[in-house]
Amino acid sequence: MAGYVVVGTQWGDEGKGKIIDVLSEKADYVVRFQGGNNAGHTVVVDGEKFVLQLLPSGVLQAGTCVIGPGVVVDPKVFLDEIDRIEKRGAKTDHVIISDRAHVIMPYHIEMDKIRESVEDRIKIGTTKKGIGPCYADKISRDGIRMADLLDLKQFEEKLRYNLKEKNEIFTKIYGLEPLDFDKIFEEYKGYAEKIKHRIVDTIPIVNKALDENKLVLFEGAQAMMLDINYGTYPYVTSSSPTLGGVTTGAGISPRKIDKGIGVMKAYTTRVGEGPFVTEIKGEFGDKIRGIGGEYGAVTGRPRRCGWLDLVVGRYATEINGLTDIVMTKIDVLSGLGKLKICTAYEIDGKIHEYVPADTKSLDRTIPIYEELDGWDEDITQIKKYKDLPVNCRKYIERVQEILGCPISVVSVGPDRSQNIHIREI
Repeated sequence: MAGYVVVGTQWGDEGKGKIIDVLSEKADYVVRFQGGNNAGHTVVVDGEKFVLQLLPSGVLQAGTCVIGPGVVVDPKVFLDEIDRIEKRGAKTDHVIISDRAHVIMPYHIEMDKIRESVEDRIKIGTTKKGIGPCYADKISRDGIRMADLLDLKQFEEKLRYNLKEKNEIFTKIYGLEPLDFDKIFEEYKGYAEKIKHRIVDTIPIVNKALDENKLVLFEGAQAMMLDINYGTYPYVTSSSPTLGGVTTGAGISPRKIDKGIGVMKAYTTRVGEGPFVTEIKGEFGDKIRGIGGEYGAVTGRPRRCGWLDLVVGRYATEINGLTDIVMTKIDVLSGLGKLKICTAYEIDGKIHEYVPADTKSLDRTIPIYEELDGWDEDITQIKKYKDLPVNCRKYIERVQEILGCPISVVSVGPDRSQNIHIREI
């Protein structure tokens, strides 16, 4: 069997979509195991850009694409995305959805907007797409699942109960108008009709593929530092985008995972609120953002940019048990002069080589940097590792040494062809 997992090692936006697309050429299945349409994966094929939200990034090449039990699905977004890429010539008849995946409802989106607007509440910087409230209902055992859309009587009962509770909150606490049951029921009844042929029990399908030695590629959204358990809580997502999240999010044994592939940008970015130890503010940070095109694939929000944080990198490597790292966007560093990598944190006079749980302490953290010489050459058309500038290779090799994990692939541009394979994954 060959179970490959691709995860982000920073705060997302590392280029997982591109790497999954490349690997999916030889994959029999690509399985998305968590997150929702708050994730934006960009795939560039022959200069043509595809921005995917719910669909697995392997949809353009892989055999079967699975939206797993750990994903939360907005049916409207799913259908819009299917329609959008079909109009561009892509096929989607190989996309299936787990009957255990939870459904994002209009009241989840409304609650998300409210929580981000309440004055005294910590602003997380969510995309306001209902992901967090949907996961909250899942954990409190009030969620509606895809299986419920196949039984309209059961769906009606659950919707009526949930909407009664949510409308109490909307009207009595926030002074808003109640949501209309009939309107929502009819809308989702229509969605159910359009997607019912895709809703199946994906667990035996995925496990059978692994048992038959098919290549199954598991795709996470977001990244390590947005993990609900190990990220910069509370500035995190509501699921586990780590390698460990695969077992619960896809329904497989950890013994069926052969490779953990971490995608790491050659510098660091994050979107939204929360601590960012190596952030570069001002003109130089803006310059990196401009060169790297660092704007959210779904929201268009500008990403905060900073030097490569290898305290975060080591943390991600260890927790995920990575076997390989793919370094992306190293071409962005060309011509920037001296480069810095963060190797440790100084907090209140003490040196830390691990990410602390206390998010507040990160606000007063001093990054300890190691400085390396940069390079000026354009590397976007280079195909072989030995042809990279000497200082570029020194940068990659120093990062690899600190992480204790091989960097197997280096991406030197956005297209699926712009990769240098140092060792086979």
